[in-house]
Amino acid sequence: MPNADNWQGDVLRDLGGAAQQGGQRPVAAAHDVGAPSRGSGAPAPGGPAQGAGPGPGAPQRQERPASYAPGAGPHRGTPDSLPVVDGALTEAVRKPRHGEPLVSRAAHAVRRIVSSSAAREVAEITRTAERLQQPVTTGRQIAVTSIRGGAGKSTVAALLGTTYAHYRQDPVLLVEADPALGSLPLRLGAQSLRWTTGDVANIVEPQMSLLDVTGYLVQLPDNAWLLPGSQGRIGAMLDTRAYERVMVSLRRYFGVTVVDCETLPAEVARVALSASQARVLTAPATLEGVTSTYNVLEWMKGLPRHVIEGTVVVLTEQTPRAGLDLDKAAQKLESTGAGVQVLPYDRHLAAGGAIRTELLARSTRRAATQLAADVFQLSQKRR
Repeated sequence: MPNADNWQGDVLRDLGGAAQQGGQRPVAAAHDVGAPSRGSGAPAPGGPAQGAGPGPGAPQRQERPASYAPGAGPHRGTPDSLPVVDGALTEAVRKPRHGEPLVSRAAHAVRRIVSSSAAREVAEITRTAERLQQPVTTGRQIAVTSIRGGAGKSTVAALLGTTYAHYRQDPVLLVEADPALGSLPLRLGAQSLRWTTGDVANIVEPQMSLLDVTGYLVQLPDNAWLLPGSQGRIGAMLDTRAYERVMVSLRRYFGVTVVDCETLPAEVARVALSASQARVLTAPATLEGVTSTYNVLEWMKGLPRHVIEGTVVVLTEQTPRAGLDLDKAAQKLESTGAGVQVLPYDRHLAAGGAIRTELLARSTRRAATQLAADVFQLSQKRR
């Protein structure tokens, strides 16, 4: 179990020891070939890490016997592993598109060759990477929610989680606190699911090591882990007590935890917002989305001041040309005390399915990295 003085070093050694026992390298060392070390402060070319399945050299997930459930009370057995996407549906998926057209990518490449802005861009990204790599004394929890479905909530949560996992050396956790057929596992490229947030709430105990805990999680690239909310079944429930039990127990193992919440005003979402150190509120870049979000921000102004000050609104562009003046919309929302950022339209994100960060548009990668750095800075202000 991690100690209070160097808990991040403890969990990294825990993971590294498991990899060495299996003849494999530690997860923390597994990142894109050719990418600079995340400890150097230099950015990786290509932005956030890819959110697909386990990368080569990563330690395998520890499966628990059916009898192993320390806090579960009556034995319920080990749940079956179910695929995230039905096999018949995977055959209907077309080849993923790049986030921006080839002409735009070619024009950008030419500008980098003939312009001096490339050096400034690298310097800016390096500064952002340094902000993302700042150490934490205790795990930071970042809640992502929205007012309505279809606002890009799970997409933003996936982008944040993969960005933190790529740039940071400590383990990163993504929690799906939206059991009603949430799409976070699909966006992260998970292949199958077994243990859910509700299951782990009845199992996790203080004396468990990180390796015990990760045996119930879905392993992702770059030292990231996923705790899904359901196995894709309608009717799955997650109450506030189970959520609080999971989050309190797992917080000490992970440097950053990104929570994909239910839409407001669901009870678990409200608990997650109040317990997190920073909050992200996604909204479609439409008149309806901005209006409803502004009303919620006005309500949040009546809560303790740190809540609104630790909130960032992300306006997601879902069409190539938004029918809204985003600068004026941002000014209106910022008048409440919250921060505002825009996630630009991206053909790859709009198509749905697993996010492949190498296919994201340059503007999307830049926006996601900047958002992750800003939200992380906000989380550092609240202990």
